[in-house]
Amino acid sequence: MNKTPTEVMKAILANPNDLANVKAHVTDDVAYVSLNYDNPELKKVLPWTGSGNGAERIVKTSMDVARFWKNEDFKIEAQFDDGTNLAVFGRFTYRSVTLGKAVTSPFAVYAKVRDGRVYYFQFMEDTLATAASFRTGGTWTFKSDPNGGEVTLP
Repeated sequence: MNKTPTEVMKAILANPNDLANVKAHVTDDVAYVSLNYDNPELKKVLPWTGSGNGAERIVKTSMDVARFWKNEDFKIEAQFDDGTNLAVFGRFTYRSVTLGKAVTSPFAVYAKVRDGRVYYFQFMEDTLATAASFRTGGTWTFKSDPNGGEVTLP
């Protein structure tokens, strides 16, 4: 009997660095989206971002994240599935290896499961916060409010 989408994702997230574990729960051509579809600027800071395929891509992303940050906490707070679509929500606290800056971010996973295997996996987080854990200096200036001025972050 196939596992539910919730059981499948729980198994993947329990050990995402183990290729055999991930391969056992995803299709050979699983589509994986890490943080965005394609953002060359963000990729300079977080090289695993973007879209790709295969269990190897998921494992490499997980291993790269573990190389860049120390995982201080990772909690799943809620999971929902309708038999095919799965949503996972939670929070994590990572500390950057290079600067020792800690950041807590919410995360969300959207996945599609067929016959007990994930064929689409999307992971999202607060990339402004997580990228800032590597920030060594300078300012960021934004103009987001159509009726307001610029905002500069130190």
